[in-house]
Amino acid sequence: FNHFFRGQDHPGGGDQIFFQGHASPGMYARAFLEGRLSEDQLDGFRQELSHPSGSLSSYPHPRLMPDFWQFPTVSMGIGPLNAIYQARYNRYLHNRGIKDTNDQHVWAFLGDGEVDEVDSLGAIGLATREKLDNLTFVINCNLQRLDGPVRGNGKIIQELESIFGGAGWNVIKVVWSRDWDPLLAQDREGALVKLMNETLDGDYQTFKAESGAYVRENFFGRDPRTAAMVADWSDEKIWSLRRGGHDYKKLFAAYTASVQHNGRPTVILAKTIKGWTLGSTFEGRNSTHQMKKMSLEDIMQFRDTLHLEIPDEKLDKYLPPYFKPAEDSEEAKYLAERRAALGGSIPRRRSISRPLPQPDDSVYESVKRGSGQQEIATTMAFVRMLKDLVKDPGLGSRIVPIIPDEARTFGMDSLFPTMKIYSPNGQQYKAVDRELMLSYKESTAGVILHEGINEAGSVASFTAVGSSYSTHDEPMIPMYIFYSMFGFQRTGDAFWAAADQLVRGFVIGATAGRTTLNGEGLQHEDGHSHLLASTNPAVVSYDPAFAFELGHIVKDGLRRMYGENSENVYYYITVYNEPYVHPAEPKNLDVEGLLKGIYLYSPANNQRKKSAQILASGVGVNWALKAQKLLREDWGVEASVWSVTSWNELRRDGLETDRHNLLNPTNKRRAYISDKLEGRDGPVIAVSDYMRAVQDQIAPWISAPFKSLGTDGFGLSDTRGALRRHFKVDAESIAVATLQELEQLGQIKQSVVKAAMEKYRIDDILAADAGNTEGSG
Repeated sequence: FNHFFRGQDHPGGGDQIFFQGHASPGMYARAFLEGRLSEDQLDGFRQELSHPSGSLSSYPHPRLMPDFWQFPTVSMGIGPLNAIYQARYNRYLHNRGIKDTNDQHVWAFLGDGEVDEVDSLGAIGLATREKLDNLTFVINCNLQRLDGPVRGNGKIIQELESIFGGAGWNVIKVVWSRDWDPLLAQDREGALVKLMNETLDGDYQTFKAESGAYVRENFFGRDPRTAAMVADWSDEKIWSLRRGGHDYKKLFAAYTASVQHNGRPTVILAKTIKGWTLGSTFEGRNSTHQMKKMSLEDIMQFRDTLHLEIPDEKLDKYLPPYFKPAEDSEEAKYLAERRAALGGSIPRRRSISRPLPQPDDSVYESVKRGSGQQEIATTMAFVRMLKDLVKDPGLGSRIVPIIPDEARTFGMDSLFPTMKIYSPNGQQYKAVDRELMLSYKESTAGVILHEGINEAGSVASFTAVGSSYSTHDEPMIPMYIFYSMFGFQRTGDAFWAAADQLVRGFVIGATAGRTTLNGEGLQHEDGHSHLLASTNPAVVSYDPAFAFELGHIVKDGLRRMYGENSENVYYYITVYNEPYVHPAEPKNLDVEGLLKGIYLYSPANNQRKKSAQILASGVGVNWALKAQKLLREDWGVEASVWSVTSWNELRRDGLETDRHNLLNPTNKRRAYISDKLEGRDGPVIAVSDYMRAVQDQIAPWISAPFKSLGTDGFGLSDTRGALRRHFKVDAESIAVATLQELEQLGQIKQSVVKAAMEKYRIDDILAADAGNTEGSG
């Protein structure tokens, strides 16, 4: 804080620091000493609702403290992974000429227990390949995790040294303090070093939970030569021997070395003691993590260790006083001077950034006019629109496509020659397809972040790009496209952290639908990502059926996230790989309804006694339209087809309505879905290529009889028609379900339902239309 971490006002732009999540009280304490936080705010720690005049979040949460914390790190493994991709993104900005980031450094603080999380070490090779010498990991090796030793029967520092060293990082070990230097100077035969290397971590932990006499006997006493070294030392002097991570001079030297640019990232392995200075009941104990209170004796010992001038009578066991040097004291002046010299306080987050110019409506013309007679998938429609967006003079250069090695699957390889794939090393080889129009092209100034088969790293890039408006005051628009099955299911925790970090951008779940990605089977076919996305309050989800819907959704997303009154949300849009004809945008389109989640796409021809409302999303709208025709021509039933662009947004509106009505019983309002279906006769049939729970979200706000159809269960490999017949979501199944609901209302006879089942043979997979087989994943 006093010498290395540079704030946002530093001429070089400031550093990004991923503080260890559980160290948040220390960051609050520092902010209190600097005068940034008051005693009242400290009293509100972990009381974010009940404390009347300010509070502090438990851990680093930018969403809860948007002017203070920058990076959420307390979900173990997220911090180190995101730090690597943040450092990489800094270089990306520089190489593209958007911002000079050469003097910005990324620091990540983590614990030795945290490295067991796969995400912690999974991307360290990327940092080496891209020569990220703007990155430093500081691993606090106190040898303990929550329940016990990290490597009781081993040595975690040596293990990490081999892992990082083998990956090509600079490794700096800060193991022993200066207190050990006289002993090491005597160690001419290497006995002490040998003893240090042979002693297990479990023993080192025990030493600090015992006494100086115990250390004399059980450490130094293992070898007569080392025992002789401390023969004339008191037990107290032996006990006071510190670990390297508690020696500020050695840490200063390590930090200084880490910021010297040498083409490699650096890791500092600092050996420490968990609970250091907190007293004998804390230091090195397995139960330290669960200990929330210090005894009066521990408090007094802590005061004495820090040489604080607080008399005994002011030390209350349950409410000890805060200590803060006077503003005109040398200590307070020093703190202020150092932070001023380094560019301001840390942590501090920039919460306001400039808006981006919005594209002209002509950008969306290609999706508004439909596909004519050509059959295209919504994925193709998205790519066409993306190509037009990146050409926009005001906003195009801000778009960053992020792809986890599926560009060709999504038809995005056409972007390679023009936008190029980012590589800090350029393209030093001759590409095998260099003579082709769609050749694979890498460039130092490339725009596309191609992450390989790596969804975790892709979300980390999405997070870095999507928070650029705050970290760099450079609003950028990430468009991360992936197999929808491998998004919120595979990397849900990272998406949750992105929401905490107030990330903005677009997440495109491609090859969506449990029956639409027909050849891939159980592991790939997504029938529930919208349900998972619904659990994230920052995610605005859409499941569009037609290209023109996609255009309005993206346009609104750009306005909401990058316009004058930008919101801290990000969009999840599912697109499919099944080709079909896309109609032109209808005249008098209900754009408000489209964006709120539902609009009437194909109304019934007339209001007959036998009526129904079919609600469908995504590819399901085509099934609904076919069912509408079957019902009309075969059974004399008039059904209206509604395009539900977002089941999730309709549910959120319903929940907000319920809360409003609970708090305002004399001023009640109706949910949007209720208003839309007001006066519409007949049962409501809700269908999508997702499990029924997605559609069931809106059931509480529908007064008519409600029936959902969905793809519950595991995915299978077969034709689209066979799969849809199996799950009973095809047009014939929708028609039969509608007739069943009408029979329940007494509007048709049971014999009609039976006749429909026999006519369509809905229990026979082989009777189903195989459907379009193009566009398989």
